[in-house]
Amino acid sequence: MSNTLSRTETLNILALSIICSAVLANTFQGDGEPLIASLAFSGIAFSFTYSLIRWLGPTFIEAGLKGRDMSKSRKPEIPETMGAVCAVVYLLTLIVFIPFPFYQDIVAATSGGGNRDVIVERLPLADGRVLHRFPHSKLASYLSALLSLQSVVILGIADDLFDIRWRHKFFIPAFAAIPMLVVYFVDYGVTTVVVPVQLEAYFGTLIDVGWIYYAYMASVAIFCPNSINILAGINGIEVTQSLVIAALLLLNDVLSLYAAPASPNPHPATDPHLFSIYLLLPFIGVSMALWWHNWYPAKVFVGDTYCYFAGMVFAIVGILGHFSKTLLLTFIPQIINFLYSAPQLFRVIPCPRHRLPRFNSRTGLLEPSMTEWQKPPSKVLTGVLKLLASLPIPLTAIKQNEQGAIVQSTNFTILNLWLVWFGPQKEDRLAVGIVGGQLLLGVMGLFVRHKLALLVFREDNRR
Repeated sequence: MSNTLSRTETLNILALSIICSAVLANTFQGDGEPLIASLAFSGIAFSFTYSLIRWLGPTFIEAGLKGRDMSKSRKPEIPETMGAVCAVVYLLTLIVFIPFPFYQDIVAATSGGGNRDVIVERLPLADGRVLHRFPHSKLASYLSALLSLQSVVILGIADDLFDIRWRHKFFIPAFAAIPMLVVYFVDYGVTTVVVPVQLEAYFGTLIDVGWIYYAYMASVAIFCPNSINILAGINGIEVTQSLVIAALLLLNDVLSLYAAPASPNPHPATDPHLFSIYLLLPFIGVSMALWWHNWYPAKVFVGDTYCYFAGMVFAIVGILGHFSKTLLLTFIPQIINFLYSAPQLFRVIPCPRHRLPRFNSRTGLLEPSMTEWQKPPSKVLTGVLKLLASLPIPLTAIKQNEQGAIVQSTNFTILNLWLVWFGPQKEDRLAVGIVGGQLLLGVMGLFVRHKLALLVFREDNRR
């Protein structure tokens, strides 16, 4: 990969940056227009990320942050941990964006220029300062999101540098989620869940689950980053699945805002979904720049930092946007992959360090990778594996020795399972198949959420 931008790339990035900067400057002519400002910041973030990835590639290699692409014939050595660049640009973008969602409130709270049409109640303080009712809870949510993201990025970089074992890093996101959960407890604190209509006769309309709800949210914060990290190993799969999830969540926000009734006062669902959009647009911007370099054939690797960072963005959006259950509808392939991987993750079946598909240098195709059985599995496990392998739609493939004992079985990831079903494939075709399934299942999940929810629940919280 060249460490310089071509003339065409330079002109395109410069043009995009100028246009976005002009749009950003124009937002101050009105009320700050945070939605338009967020879109402009996303374009600028794309430009910075794209350029920095190109410029910093050789520096990362010199620092030892590099890896070999094992799914290529020549096994080229390319920069690794480029997700850290993506995450840092994203964090800086969110920090610079802070004044825009609160522009009207800042104008009303100061004596400087601005929109004089803002009329709010003012509170005199002892020192002579005049303030209006600033939405501190909204600012606290935003800053807690930033703090959680900064924490998980630091921990992700530590993982890339020191290669922390999976059993040790599994709970890392839970520590990063603490600021977000504290703010949720202080400013929102709702721990009730709506009971389906069919069960109201037994449990009532609401159930207060108390601390269990916080355990659930912490589990979401653990699951989202780790699930993206588990569904990895081929060019572009981590970034592309993240972009699909982000696009689905953005669609959910648009549908929810569209469904909210028009009224002089904003609907309670408006601010959480706008908060979600403010976080998702810059994420899409930086991820698109990374995708450009990580898609097959990859010129850089994203590293574990990107998986933690992307997953935490989604967890924050779902929890502070108050749609954590809808969030899981966009993670259906990740949920399936986690459940399917559980026998290896919990050591029921031998789990090698890496479970990515095996590259056949003769054909140039990826094949299901196999795990070695150093000693034959128990009779019960042997029976289960043989049953899974003999199903009309097999869930694994096995190899047996002359005595009929299992000596190899495929690694339990949906990447390998896809290859068991459809045979050896090129790397990019495999990625397209998996991501296509992600998009299809995500759209179906949103359809269920927005069209069929009232068959189960009495009210839709968008209305």
